[in-house]
Amino acid sequence: MATSSATATPTTTRRSSSSNELIANCVIYQTALDITGVVNQLVAEGQVVDPDDLATISPYIRENIRRFGECVLDTTTPEPAVTTRLDIVLDS
Repeated sequence: MATSSATATPTTTRRSSSSNELIANCVIYQTALDITGVVNQLVAEGQVVDPDDLATISPYIRENIRRFGECVLDTTTPEPAVTTRLDIVLDS
């Protein structure tokens, strides 16, 4: 539920922040589980997994996840205003 800045209270702001942190933590946890599953599968298939390689993998993905939503900045010139008025005379 989005809260406008006019009605935002410290409680709703704190609750929203806590929700965002919970979602981020869930994403990180799921990513760690996925990494663990893949590494275990590689080991079961007989692949050698170097601990130094594992040290470079992070469950905190930043490249493809936008934690705070997508921010789009449109720098194109706006189109001229559309005329919505009809300049006609109606017969009474």
